Amino acid sequence: MEQFREWGLSAAIFLPLIGVAVMMAFPKTDEAIHKVIALGTSLLVAAIGVVLLFDFDYDNAGEMQWGVEHDWIEIINTQFSVGIDGMSLPLLLLTMLITPLVIIYSWNHFPEPHNPKAFLILILVLHTGMIGTFVARDLVLFFVFFEVVLLPMFFMIAVWGGEDRRYASLKFFLFTLFGSALMLVSFLALYFLADGDTFSIVGLSEAVSENGVSRNAQLWIFGGMLLGFGIKVPMFPFHTWLPDAHTQAPTQGSVILAAVLLKLGTYGFVRIAIPILPEAAVAWAPWIGLLAVIGIIYGALGCLAQTDMKRLIAFSSVAHMGYVMLGIATLTDWGINAAIFGMVAHGLITGMLFFVAGSIKERYHTLEIKRLGGLLVQAPRMGWILGFITMASLGLPGLAGFWGEFPAILASYNPANGVPTTLFRVYMVIAAIGTVLAAGYLLWLLQRTAFGEPSEEFADDPHITDTNRDEWIAWTPMLILILVFGLAPGLIFNVTDPAVQENLSECLSVDLDGAKKSEFDVGLCERDGIEAALASLDVALADVDGE
Repeated sequence: MEQFREWGLSAAIFLPLIGVAVMMAFPKTDEAIHKVIALGTSLLVAAIGVVLLFDFDYDNAGEMQWGVEHDWIEIINTQFSVGIDGMSLPLLLLTMLITPLVIIYSWNHFPEPHNPKAFLILILVLHTGMIGTFVARDLVLFFVFFEVVLLPMFFMIAVWGGEDRRYASLKFFLFTLFGSALMLVSFLALYFLADGDTFSIVGLSEAVSENGVSRNAQLWIFGGMLLGFGIKVPMFPFHTWLPDAHTQAPTQGSVILAAVLLKLGTYGFVRIAIPILPEAAVAWAPWIGLLAVIGIIYGALGCLAQTDMKRLIAFSSVAHMGYVMLGIATLTDWGINAAIFGMVAHGLITGMLFFVAGSIKERYHTLEIKRLGGLLVQAPRMGWILGFITMASLGLPGLAGFWGEFPAILASYNPANGVPTTLFRVYMVIAAIGTVLAAGYLLWLLQRTAFGEPSEEFADDPHITDTNRDEWIAWTPMLILILVFGLAPGLIFNVTDPAVQENLSECLSVDLDGAKKSEFDVGLCERDGIEAALASLDVALADVDGE
């Protein structure tokens, strides 16, 4: 097992590319062979995930495990450094689950133009990029994998998308590329100013605290990362590419985009930006929280204005990812744990919503809400599935969506040291109002699509059938996990919490009360230690420990 730990993650990263190389040897007319190779490759990666799930040391979830480190580009001292801890494990396993399920769903659902070889190759390349991003421990390596996912998704939308696919794909490409350019500039600035002679995430974090990067420099660097990661999330007001991309993308592209790709941005905040630059994170936190709650309300109101089912789900992602960003903005262990749980829950729930929307479009040839209706009459099982995931999406207790939103709202009541408490309590109230709006637009969607009698246009249509075998196989694992995580949230929280505490600066979490909490100087704490920061508030370290 020790040897497997040394190459297991590398195998998980590069197996999809080996599958691509094998598929290139067969002509595109051999559709069955391409399907088997793609599914077999994704299942092999999933098998590594199963081994990882059972071999992971949960008692030491805060420590990096299955680590691999080799010299890569020596001239800039960057390494092929990968590993996992409790923060990356849930997202890695989510990726390993979603990809084979998407391939299974695609088995008899390939969009036009019908080219399974090219379509499945793009999915496998995406798989490599997504896995690599979640395990990278070097900023250059992270950036490479972060960018690998861009072109496959661009082509998936541009070639297999809807009528406005060219506009949507170009908008997606330009927005994401612009954000990536700012992120790269921030990484390079961090490398040179920290004087750490490394791109290692851990090494840079130590170099920043030891070598004293100025506050202004930290603010600018964090701002670049905020734009880079924020566009990928996407945060308001950088969200405008998402509804177009989701609406025009084929079902498989929408599922991968919602379930995994959006999480690359939020993961960047909790893995890179906040651990390396905690002082800048405190300064930017009120603005991140503001954009998060604007996104929650704006996304909800946008949903209420939509006439297309897929576009409504896309706007709901803006709102739901707002809760994730609000949890991150609190800079507390509770808030960031809620954010990671929210990433997983959103991936499962919204991925399922897009799956069902795709199946509805395949049967009705439209997603115009006013033309739909009576799904419970014509396809009762699919109607009940839509009802189940709608309840999960609106945050019904007992389902996964609740634990992604409620703790994030709760964490806003008591944010980290240096973060304005009163302001975040206002954010808490606004975010709570967003849950009411979410119930409104989701129940409205369910009523219009599932209840009532079928319209005359589709009343006697023989093509409208209930859930088929491929759909059951692809959807069942996700439906089960939505319920299991809702009933037993500790399955994720117990894994993520040690890693969150390990990566969160002690200066953000030292126990203080009242006004002293908001006045605490995190920058002074980072530079001169906790005792110096407490002394500036006339508080002794013994008093804090005593509390």
